[in-house]
Amino acid sequence: MAETMWAVVVEDEAPLKLADVEKPVCGPGDVLVEIVTAGLNRADLVQRRGMYPPPPGASQIMGLECSGTIVALGSDVSGWSVGDRVCGLMAGGGYAEFAVVDQGALFKIPDWMSFNEAGALPEVMMTVWANIFDRCQFKSGESLLIHGGTSGIGTMAIQMARHAGAEKIMITAGTDEKCAYATGLGADIAINYREQDFEEVVRQAGGSDVILDMVGGDYVQKNISAAKIGGRIVNIAYMQGPQVQLNLMPLMLKRLVLTGTTLRARPNAEKQRIRDAILADFWRAILSGEIKPVIDTVYAFDRAEEAQAHMAKGGHIGKILLSRQHS
Repeated sequence: MAETMWAVVVEDEAPLKLADVEKPVCGPGDVLVEIVTAGLNRADLVQRRGMYPPPPGASQIMGLECSGTIVALGSDVSGWSVGDRVCGLMAGGGYAEFAVVDQGALFKIPDWMSFNEAGALPEVMMTVWANIFDRCQFKSGESLLIHGGTSGIGTMAIQMARHAGAEKIMITAGTDEKCAYATGLGADIAINYREQDFEEVVRQAGGSDVILDMVGGDYVQKNISAAKIGGRIVNIAYMQGPQVQLNLMPLMLKRLVLTGTTLRARPNAEKQRIRDAILADFWRAILSGEIKPVIDTVYAFDRAEEAQAHMAKGGHIGKILLSRQHS
């Protein structure tokens, strides 16, 4: 008889709840992590609506990142031991007692770092590096515009760009409170998009070399207008919709790159490449405290419904977590 564990499950239209499910088994290159903390991501909300299914072979349980302790090793795993404190990225399975994580998507965390802090790191750091630094080739001395500047990804992007020598960091957010927080974190210009036209503000500031967008909709044309000559624009989500009508002439005249990526379904080797780049370029800044995860709220796993409702409202700053260490 298969071993079981608890996990947060979805049943039709009912609220999320804990239930017994089959415990996962390590593949050759996987470790089994006993989870303490799982990070929430908007992808979880989209998956719950049936619009972002896990890639083939991945867990159907929600949750793209976790922190905890290794309790078992796959046959091909090297460099990791049972008992190691880790955080990592996976294609699914984080809202649970245990999850399998590929060894190439793991970070070893120091004893002084809390599991909650660690659980807020993998998805945001890997997303920021993959899009801003890899896809858009952001360089020291360039300017950056971040939409959703106080989201988990936005707060990490500000810090990583500042560490990398950004000349100017601009963000958009929906309240003056969020704008003030982003400025305190290192943004040079914070734009309340409910009161200001970000396109005009950014153009008056000289434009942006790189733009990270998760909004889509009419932002796509505005981004093209706000970009500098030779600028790079990357979409990681389309919260206002992916279908837009565009004037592409500025794309040609300004020699822009308009691109988009996802992280979840990438091969393990690619995720390891991203992990390795973070270890090389940014992990010392994490260990020194120069770069810190921003945590909004921590919920117990049996309050996952409440946690997702909080995320859906959009008023949070930083990461929302599920954790056994919620108090």
